[in-house]
Amino acid sequence: MRPSRLGLLLVLAVAAALRFWALGHGIPHALSVDEPEIVERALRMMRAGTLNPHFFDYGQLLIYIQFLVSVVRFIVGSVTGAWDSLGQVTSDSFYLWGRAVIASFGVATVFVVFRIGLRWGARHALLAAALMALMPLHVRYSHYVLTDVPLTFFVALTMLMALSAHERPAIRSFAIAGAMAGLAAAVKYNGGLALLMPLVACWMTPSARPSRMTCTLASIGAAAAAFFLTAPFTILDLPGFLDRFASLTAEYRTGATPAEAGIIIYLKHLRLQFGMPGMLLITGGLLMGLVRALRGPGRVSWAVALVFTIPYFLIVADQRIIYARYMLPLVPMLCVLAAAAVISGVSLLRRYQFPRGVRTALIAGLTIALLGPPAATSVGFNRIIARESTTDLAYRWIMENVPEGSRIVQEGNHLTFPPRYESQRVRQLRQVTYEEHVASGADYLIASSQAYGPYLESPTRFREEFTAYMTLFTRGQEVARFTASDEHPGPELRIVKVRP
Repeated sequence: MRPSRLGLLLVLAVAAALRFWALGHGIPHALSVDEPEIVERALRMMRAGTLNPHFFDYGQLLIYIQFLVSVVRFIVGSVTGAWDSLGQVTSDSFYLWGRAVIASFGVATVFVVFRIGLRWGARHALLAAALMALMPLHVRYSHYVLTDVPLTFFVALTMLMALSAHERPAIRSFAIAGAMAGLAAAVKYNGGLALLMPLVACWMTPSARPSRMTCTLASIGAAAAAFFLTAPFTILDLPGFLDRFASLTAEYRTGATPAEAGIIIYLKHLRLQFGMPGMLLITGGLLMGLVRALRGPGRVSWAVALVFTIPYFLIVADQRIIYARYMLPLVPMLCVLAAAAVISGVSLLRRYQFPRGVRTALIAGLTIALLGPPAATSVGFNRIIARESTTDLAYRWIMENVPEGSRIVQEGNHLTFPPRYESQRVRQLRQVTYEEHVASGADYLIASSQAYGPYLESPTRFREEFTAYMTLFTRGQEVARFTASDEHPGPELRIVKVRP
């Protein structure tokens, strides 16, 4: 175990480096799409002196965590002289602290995956943790104040506690596992599916004390208690919760039909994260897990790993709203399955008298094939966000050159402006005529190549769209243009001053 501990320290150091690298990029002008929902709401709660977030798109736990972070940040700022009243603070000062907490959740998840992997073996644990540390999707979203990384942490912690409850089958152990599932649901409602893990562990443990039924009820009761304690306004503001929950489920159920089946889209997302070698090893791990869950050895560990993974994937893939980050809660289990396919799969070759040196070389080769693609993708992502982007350049130009009170209309979600500007986001600028932009009082338009690029590249194919954009560019006055390069990644942005 001593080499595993040294390896674990190295893995955790890599995990922290990847998640804290360029953590402050894009603050305060290029935030992730949902970050303001959490940070701004927590700041308003602090100012208003209320614990009701008036927000039910997901559970309230992360908002409360951000609320506590904001309070601590305000106190530190007061002590250091940054401000002397609540009225002086802006949300800009709270994003970095909130992101640091999310990054810490990400690193903690790597440790939890290691602890889970020890149920298979020390080498399994280290390889699974290393894969989790390098996972591009997890590295990316550990940089933002969003629900997905904390949700992944609590789902993984539920699995760990469920396995621990099977090993120490007392009612208290199963209650703790259930409580972790309740916390997962309090972060995001679909995390409640994690309750399947302690329930399956309980029913596969005949020695559970005082009985399996009692331990099952304890898990369910603890999950409910943990959820309502950390998301109390689910009950205290029941009409608001029920109304938003109903509309939210309708959006996921009846939204626009994706171009491909959700299963196909999410499998493509996973392939981009794990690489093709990783996907093949995950498939092998799933097949091995199905066999071992039925026949053993280690039936309970394999069953707990699969009982959340398969239903969660099928449920999320059946929804109309699709984002790659929705797959994050599966990643810890998939890392364990891939590690098991490498270590346990190669170990099966002993039956056929393969020399130990051959088996060791095969494990080393599969490990490199498994870790290489995610490592390259994660490092590449961090290198990009560490550079000054076109959005950074555009924001600085606007701060220096655009008068306060100007009305700015931008397409896409590239920039967030301070209150001294009146800003509006639209899908594409061309969907409104130039005259209508003038009539609306717009002073500046920000066009993005992510919107106009295809039309300018194929003017004969998109004649109407090309003409609309060229009208905007010629009737207005282009005052700045920021084009992507190796030093400045991002979309090309054109700033156009509106002329009557």
